[in-house]
Amino acid sequence: MSRTSIIERFHDLEQLADKFYRLDVQILTILDSQSFCRELPRLVAELFDVPHAWLSIIEDSKAARFMRGKGETVLVPRETFERLLPNPEQPLVINEDLTPYFQLLAQERRQHFRSLAMVPIHLDGELVGSFNQSDPNPQRFSPYYNPIHLVRLAVKLSLGLSNVIAHERLQHLAYHDPLTALPNRRAMDRFLSAELARVARYGGKLTIVFLDLDRFKAVNDTYGHEYGDALLKYLADGLRKMSRQSDLTTRLAGDEFVLLLPETSIKAATELMGRMEANFKNSPLRFKGQSLAVYLSYGIASSSEELNPVDLLKLADSRLYESKRHKKSA
Repeated sequence: MSRTSIIERFHDLEQLADKFYRLDVQILTILDSQSFCRELPRLVAELFDVPHAWLSIIEDSKAARFMRGKGETVLVPRETFERLLPNPEQPLVINEDLTPYFQLLAQERRQHFRSLAMVPIHLDGELVGSFNQSDPNPQRFSPYYNPIHLVRLAVKLSLGLSNVIAHERLQHLAYHDPLTALPNRRAMDRFLSAELARVARYGGKLTIVFLDLDRFKAVNDTYGHEYGDALLKYLADGLRKMSRQSDLTTRLAGDEFVLLLPETSIKAATELMGRMEANFKNSPLRFKGQSLAVYLSYGIASSSEELNPVDLLKLADSRLYESKRHKKSA
């Protein structure tokens, strides 16, 4: 090899090292799945001069719920994916018989698809999908393509995805109750403040319902905390299912829950609680041979009465206890 060729080769390797360094830096800065799905494919396509790059995620994998609907990510059935990528540890390059691989790509991109590189991505040791690059040039990713750089890319992207998912899991835990998976007090405070600020500026209304379980202590004392936890989860699931998508159902603490109902009157909130009570009355929890009834008490307050978040919660809480005192005296 001539001296000129050696220098050119060294220069090419130096450029490649710089590209991977820039990719490493970008991966370290990404902490959310939206950016991972949008920015990384764009960056790889730009750095390595690839016409199109995107993610395919196995639809029942650990990563699917984080990546669904983000960027140009395509969800693929596990059986289909494993058939397309038979060796989950090695990248695949292919430029013949591409029709089965069209399932990895959006319809409008398929006409530019003449060769493909699939880079497997793992999360916690499990194959969850692939990072794909396609090119209209059939020779770009041919069987003669050296996959060593794709192997490096697989490691970097798998580590990046693990970092993103770990961060989003921590974020989820920070704002969600671990038992019921409902938003917690911190999430409620943020939503409540934002909604009341919206009402103050633009008008409209917000109604909140402060509720808890009657006879909950008796369930724990009689059957044990496992039954109490099951009852709380059952209540949480029911509240969530009977609420609208625009509502926020939160667990405050213990057996206390708060519903935040945008653009809902006190009358409409009262009717909603009536439906919820009737539903729980007709459908007790059946758990380990026991039938556990769900009895609710609640208090309702509206932004038409208070616009301060603390005062509004106190008002609903006081009405909850008025309801409890009324039941005891009845």
